[in-house]
Amino acid sequence: MQLRWTQGGNMWLGVLLTLQLCSSLEGQENSFTINSIHMEMLPGQEVHNGENLTLQCIVDVSTTSSVKPQHQVLFYKDDVLFHNVSSTKNTESYFISEARVYNSGRYKCTVILNNKEKTTAEYKVVVEGVSNPRVTLDKKEVIEGGVVKVTCSVPEEKPPVHFIIEKFELNVRDVKQRREKTANNQNSVTLEFTVEEQDRVILFSCQANVIFGTRVEISDSVRSDLVTVRESFSNPKFHISPKGVIIEGDQLLIKCTIQVTHQAQSFPEIIIQKDKEIVAHSRNGSEAVYSVMATVEHNSNYTCKVEASRISKVSSIMVNITELFSRPKLKSSATRLDQGESLRLWCSIPGAPPEANFTIQKGGMMMLQDQNLTKVASEWDSGTYTCVAGIGKVVKRSNEVQIAVCEMLSKPSIFHDSGSEVIKGQTIEVSCQSINGTSPISYQLLKGSDLLASQNVSSNEPAVFKDNPTKDVEYQCIADNCHSHAGMPSKVLRVKVIAPVEEVKLSILLSEEVESGQAIVLQCSVKEGSGPITYKFYKEKENKPFHQVTLNDTQAIWHKPKASKDQEGQYYCLASNRATPSKNFLQSNILAVRVYLAPWKKGLIAVVVIAVIIAVLLLGARFYFLKKSKGEHSLFIPFCQAPLPGNQPRM
Repeated sequence: MQLRWTQGGNMWLGVLLTLQLCSSLEGQENSFTINSIHMEMLPGQEVHNGENLTLQCIVDVSTTSSVKPQHQVLFYKDDVLFHNVSSTKNTESYFISEARVYNSGRYKCTVILNNKEKTTAEYKVVVEGVSNPRVTLDKKEVIEGGVVKVTCSVPEEKPPVHFIIEKFELNVRDVKQRREKTANNQNSVTLEFTVEEQDRVILFSCQANVIFGTRVEISDSVRSDLVTVRESFSNPKFHISPKGVIIEGDQLLIKCTIQVTHQAQSFPEIIIQKDKEIVAHSRNGSEAVYSVMATVEHNSNYTCKVEASRISKVSSIMVNITELFSRPKLKSSATRLDQGESLRLWCSIPGAPPEANFTIQKGGMMMLQDQNLTKVASEWDSGTYTCVAGIGKVVKRSNEVQIAVCEMLSKPSIFHDSGSEVIKGQTIEVSCQSINGTSPISYQLLKGSDLLASQNVSSNEPAVFKDNPTKDVEYQCIADNCHSHAGMPSKVLRVKVIAPVEEVKLSILLSEEVESGQAIVLQCSVKEGSGPITYKFYKEKENKPFHQVTLNDTQAIWHKPKASKDQEGQYYCLASNRATPSKNFLQSNILAVRVYLAPWKKGLIAVVVIAVIIAVLLLGARFYFLKKSKGEHSLFIPFCQAPLPGNQPRM
C-alpha cells in the first residue's frame, strides 16, 4: 500500500473545497452536528502477515435536513494522510490486501462537515510475523574449494531486513558456517560460501528479520536445495621404502601421492615436512619424493600437505631408523693448558666395531686420522676439536671440545706520554704492554706500593691508565693472563714532577729603615716551586733588574754592604722556573726601603758647620782689627753688623 497522495490530489482538494462551500451555503438553512466518530479494524488490530485488513471509519451525524449531508473522510497512518474520500455514508472503509510488517502503525480518521471537524483516537495495528524468505543458489554441484552464491530475499517486505544464512552438512544438525547481513535499501542479499575439503552434500537455510521501528519480526527458517561437492584431489598417501626395519646407511625414500580429478584446473602443491621443516615439495605432478641416506636424525613424524587455493588436505606418518652405531665421544686430558704442557685427546664409541674409522679435526680441518692425539701444546693448538667416526657410508660427529693453550706473557713495558718531567697537577697517561702472551691480559698499575687501577685488555694492545701526580712518583705495572705463572712485573717508571712557582714574596732582613753605611739585605722567596728558580730584583721605575740569580732554592738574597741614600726607594722581585709559562714571571709585593744618616755623622756635620762659622767669625774679627788700626774701620762694618738707623755716617 502506498501511503501517499495520488496524482489527482489537487483535484480532490478542489472537490473538497467545493463541497465545503456548498455545505456552508446549505447550512444557512439546515443545522448539522457530528455526534461521534471511531474506527474499527477487521479482523482486528493484530493480524498475521499475509492476512487481509480492513480499516473502517464510522461517523454519526445529526441534521435538520431531510437529505444526508456530504462530508469528507480522511485516513491517517502515523500522522501521514494516505486516503481521503467524500461521502454521505456513515461508514467508509479502506482495504489492505495481504498485510505486511510495514502496514503496522497507528491509524486514525478525521471527518470534516461544513466548518466542523472531528478526529478519532489513534488505533495501534500490529502485523505479526514475516513472509517466508526465498533461497536460491547459483549452482547445485561444485568442486572442493569452489564458491556457492546464496541469495536470500523477501519480495513482499520492505527494507531494512536482516538476513541470517547458515550452511549445513546433510543429515548433520550442527551449523558449519553462519553469516549475517543487513540490507538497508533492498529486500535481498547475496553471500558467497567457500566449499571446504570435508564437505560432501551441503545445503543452506535463510531467515529474515524485518526491522520496523523498535520492533523486529522474525520469519521461519527456509532451507535451500542440496549442493553436491566433488573432490578436486584425494587425501594424500605415504609410501615408505625400504619396508620393514630401516637401518642407518639404507637409502630412505618417502613418497607422498594423490589422485587428481579431471575437474581440477591445475595440480595442487604437495609438501613433505619433517616436523616443521619442508624437506620436499612438488607443484607439477601427483607426487612428491624425499630421498636421503637414513640416519637416526631422520627419526621423526613426517607430514604431507596438499594445498590448492582454499583447500588443504593432510596426512602424517612416523618413521623409525635403527641406529648402526652410537655417536662418538671426544675427551681431553685438560681443556686449559700452559704452553709446553702435554695435550691428549681420545675418541671412543661404546661397543664400536673394528671397522670404524676415526678422524680428529680442529675447526673442521683434519689433524689426525686416528682415535687418539698426543702432542706438546703450543699457542696455535687453541681451538675447537671434534672427532668424526665412520662405518661404511654412515659418518657421525662427536661432541665439541674447546682447548685453550696459554702462552706465558713477556715482561711488560711501562711508559708514559709526557717527557721526563711532568708539571704538578697535569694529567699523564701511563701505558703497560706485554707484546707476547695469550689474551685477555689483566694489568694492575701500582703507584708506589699502592694499587692505583686495574684493567683487562682483550688483545696485545697497551693498557692505558690516567693519573694526576703532585710530587715525584714511581709507577710499576703487573701483567697476568691464563698462564699458571705468577703475574709478570714491569720495571719501575720514575716520573719527576715539577711544581710551578707559587706566592713570590720580597722582604728585607732586620728593618725597612736602614742606617747609612749599614748593609741592605733583600730576600726574594717562593712558597713552593721546583728548582732551578730564576730570581730577578728590581727597583721601581727601572726596566732592568739590578740583580739576577738562578738557584735550586726557594729563596734568593741580594746584599749591599754599605747603604747610601741612593739605595732608598721601592723594590720588587720576579721568580720563575721551567713550569712557568714563557714571559709570565710571578711578581712579588712592593717593598719600600728608607736610608737615614747615623747620629755621629749628624754630630760631625754639626761640628764642622760650627767650626766653619767660628773660623769665619775669627777671620772677620782679625780683619776688623787690622782695618781699624789702619783707619778703615768702616770697611769692617758689613762683616760685623749692619748699621743702625740714624747711625749712618754722614757723607
